[in-house]
Formats: sequence, C-alpha cells, structure tokens
Amino acid sequence: MTITVAVAGASGYAGGEMLRLLSGHPEVQVGALTAHSNAGSVLGLHQPHLRSLADRVLLPTSVEHLVGHDVVVLALPHGASGEIAAQLPDDVLVLDLGADHRLSSAADWTAFYGSEHAGTWPYGLPELLIAEQTGAGVEYTKQREVLAGARRIAVPGCNVTAVTLGLQPGVAAGLLDPVDVVAVLANGYSGAGKSLKTHLLASEALGSAQPYAVGGSHRHIPEIAQNLRSAGAAEVTISFTPTLVPMSRGILATATARLVAGHEDLSVDALRQAYEQAYAGEPFVQLLPEGQWPTTAMTLGANTALVQVAIDRAAGRVVTVTAIDNLVKGTAGGAVQSMNIALGLPQTLGLTTEGVAP
Repeated sequence: MTITVAVAGASGYAGGEMLRLLSGHPEVQVGALTAHSNAGSVLGLHQPHLRSLADRVLLPTSVEHLVGHDVVVLALPHGASGEIAAQLPDDVLVLDLGADHRLSSAADWTAFYGSEHAGTWPYGLPELLIAEQTGAGVEYTKQREVLAGARRIAVPGCNVTAVTLGLQPGVAAGLLDPVDVVAVLANGYSGAGKSLKTHLLASEALGSAQPYAVGGSHRHIPEIAQNLRSAGAAEVTISFTPTLVPMSRGILATATARLVAGHEDLSVDALRQAYEQAYAGEPFVQLLPEGQWPTTAMTLGANTALVQVAIDRAAGRVVTVTAIDNLVKGTAGGAVQSMNIALGLPQTLGLTTEGVAP
C-alpha cells in the first residue's frame, strides 16, 4: 500500500515537520510540495535538514497541483485553507493544520478570527474524550472512533492539545470544576511561525520571555472550551496566558482548576486513577510516575504528551502539567496519527515516542 501525500505550505515550520515525519513513514510517498511566496525555489533553501527532498521544486499553492493525491496536507495560515479545501474531491483525505475547520461554533470563529466560518470537520485529537448520555448515565468514547474512515480532519491547535490532555480526565471524572480554569504556558518560538517580525528576532528573544495574546484574546480559548465540553463540562471559563520562552520547540502547559464541591478531600491516588483510566492503552499520552514532572526536553522530536498532576490543598485546586513538542504531537505528529486512523493503518505508524537528547 503506497499513499501519495501532497503538502501545501511546505516551506513553513508545520509543513517542514510534516515532511520530516512523512519521509520516514513506511506507507507514504511524498508528492507535490507547494508554497506561496517561496514557489519556484527548491525546498532545501527553506528546509535544509530535509536532505532527501532538498532538490524538490516548490510549486504554487493551487488546486491543480494538489489533486491526484490520496492525502492533501494544508499547512497554511489561518483563513487560507477553506477555499482550497472546498475545491478538493470528497474522496481525498484532507488534513488542515490551520484553524479553519476546528470550531463547531460559527459565532466563536467570527469573534476570534473575524472572517466567515469555513465549516466544521472531524477533530484530529484521537485521545479526546466524548461524553455521551445513555440510559445508564454518562459513557465515554474517544475521538478516534469518529476519525476512522474520515476524509476531512481538522488538526488541533498545539496549545489546545497540551491543555486539553492535561485537564480532560479530571473534568470527565467530575473532579475538576471547568468554570474556573487557569492555564499558563511556556511556548517555543516555532509556534509563532516563520514570519519576519521584530519580536521574533533572536536579539529580542534570547535571554527573554514575553507573553502574548493576554487578557482572553488568544484564538485557542474557544477550542479548549469546546474540548472540555466534549469531555462533559456544562460550562467552561478559562484564563489562558501563553508566554514565548527562548527555545525553538516545545510547550509546557500548567493548568489548574478547583476541585468540585464534595471532593475537597480527594486523594492524589484517586486523582491519578482517573488519569490512568482515561489514558490506559494510549501509546502517545503518558501519566508520569508520581513526583516526576514533565519537561519539554523529554518530548523533543517525539509524538508524546507527558502529564503530571498534583493537588494544592491550600488553594483547593488540582495542578496539571503537560509537555509536548508543539511541532510533533502539537501539529504534524497529531496529523500523521489521525491520518493513520482515517486510512485504517496502525495509529503509531511513522511516529515515535522516543525523544532526542541532550
């Protein structure tokens, strides 16, 4: 079985990471590579680490160059995927690494992105918990069941993946109150893309940390709320503050929430049991042994999300810490995992849990 994959936006960070993973995928043949302003140049000028593809010429990003492939990856700026995706055949698997098709609420899209909503696709977070009301009460399935056989997949935001995986087991178990969630993240600069902006220059970034999208303006907020509602939350309120720190990759997400009334004496063992149950058998999400805390270095180059939890008794809050590589589990790795599921392949194919050190 050979799967042909075209990548639009191949000269960017997300597109480059997608190509790195696809190049090592045993069932994939990399097809057309496209770009916008970099069209006409060779990939090696923009992704010099991808030696096997260095001589490939970047084509203009157009439907004519993307059709004829089994899979099309859209690693494009937010708002740029909808028009192209609408013109691709229904039998092609399209993976949107941008935000265009993540949100189920058109009102949320307009409020945070300021343009017309392109529609909602199946959400590419296989481990996402989905609460379903049955006669016997609430039962949970996972998003991978929705992804099986899908031909359109919206890949989550990288911050969203980290915060969701840290909080959803406690919310689903009825232990965490989703009405008062606080999340503070340390983010690597690759999450800001390759755009030429003053605050992204090395002279501005090295030796400094800088917050951005402060005060409830970050576009990932409605997506996180959407995921926690999927896990059973009736109402979600989240204070979300990301901070750029001087590293190229990685997200360390610290998210806290109050214990639900009546669970003030919850033991750490009982809390951990909820997380162990939620992620039992998951190859890419791991609850670390008690006392060991995630670091971004642990996840470098890997498709893993490492989670740890604790209870702050004085504050009456649960503290969750989650580490991911924003370009792997947070973007391209999550996309490959979802692609595998959609195509009926083992979800781990072409992916690793082994990081790079030092």
